[in-house]
Amino acid sequence: MTALRPERDSSPYGGEAAYGGADAFEGAGGFEAAVDRLADPLTDPLPGQPRTEQPVTAGRQEGWYEPEGYARDWYPGQDQPQPPAQTPPRQPRHAAQAQTQTQTQQQSYAPSYEEPAAVPYEQPAAVPYEDPGTAPYGQPVAPALPLDDETVALRIPDAPEKPRIGESATPAPGGRAARRKAARRHGRHGGAQEASEGLEPAQKGAEAPLSRLEARRAARARKPSAGVVASRVIGEVFITTGVLMLLFVTYQLWWSNVRAHQQAGSAAHHLQEDWAKGKRNPGTFSPGQGFAILHIPKLDVVAPIAEGISKTKVLDRGMVGHYGEGDTKTAMPDAKSGNFGLAGHRNTHGEPFRYINRLKPGDRIVVETQDDYYVYEMTSILPVTPPSNTSVLDPIPRGSTFTEPGRYITLTTCTPEFTSKYRMIVWGKMVEDRPRSKGKPDALVG
Repeated sequence: MTALRPERDSSPYGGEAAYGGADAFEGAGGFEAAVDRLADPLTDPLPGQPRTEQPVTAGRQEGWYEPEGYARDWYPGQDQPQPPAQTPPRQPRHAAQAQTQTQTQQQSYAPSYEEPAAVPYEQPAAVPYEDPGTAPYGQPVAPALPLDDETVALRIPDAPEKPRIGESATPAPGGRAARRKAARRHGRHGGAQEASEGLEPAQKGAEAPLSRLEARRAARARKPSAGVVASRVIGEVFITTGVLMLLFVTYQLWWSNVRAHQQAGSAAHHLQEDWAKGKRNPGTFSPGQGFAILHIPKLDVVAPIAEGISKTKVLDRGMVGHYGEGDTKTAMPDAKSGNFGLAGHRNTHGEPFRYINRLKPGDRIVVETQDDYYVYEMTSILPVTPPSNTSVLDPIPRGSTFTEPGRYITLTTCTPEFTSKYRMIVWGKMVEDRPRSKGKPDALVG
């Protein structure tokens, strides 16, 4: 409901005069002056500064200065004021009023800043530690937020996780970084494994006992099948066979040579001692009995010569055997005519004839006996021939360059290497019969 305006109210309480009317504002123009005297919030002074009344325009009160371009407030029903013409500003009537106005304005806009006084630094007092769960006077307070070791900042505590099997329900001391280090040091799943190992006996004990039939079935299932047993036996046989073959090869290629060299060296040493002591041997030698020493200077071979070509008694002992029995019997080196045939291993057991294929025509072969040195000169070689070709041991060997009887030497060995499928033959012709009293021949001196 809208109230009636005071100037139109015709109530018996006084009409316009009761509410002030025109007389309440001291004549015409008093209402506008009162409104102008109200405080403008945009021009209120700052705290601590004196309040300054804004001057009223000259059209409303006599004696005040009106700035250039100032427009007076107007209301509906009144003529809209126009900006003043370009006329000099109106000055106050009295100089005292102008001076007062200037001072008031300077005070209004004067800065009120003052240099703050220096305050001495005071060490903050130490605050005693209090339990975060309680406060003074027994009032509970919220616990302090933990510091994050990685970011050194407050964070919301993580929700408690359910401990794993075997892990302690109490978290490791420290922040997230400390827990990570502990996990790396002890293993991520170590506790769970230990716990599962500890639970196995309990779980086994908790299982129901097996019946007799079930126990038999379980035992039958645990028993390996025939195929598994056969595969295990075959595997063990293969492994054993491989180990034995490896040992045999090692024996043949290495140990047999070591042993044969020792035996051959010992036989040659004893033979030379007997010659030095003057012991004379009979004209015929028993099988295996040493009677001479073979020298091949180019191959650095020094091997005793024994009677016979027995594998176990002669050849495997690192010695060279003389064909002196049966159909393959050959002459002795002191014979006036004939072929002195010798046999020796090319591989293993001392292998004295391993490199006879390197001999060239003119190379020297020396046979040392108790009384003489018989020097032969290599003439020809037959690289391959069957083992049954015994004609190479004839007094005039077939396949050699000899055409008439003479004093010859024949060396035989197996070929190719590490096999006995064929034979290799080397022939030589005697060029010097030198008594021991004249000293060693040039082939052994050089």
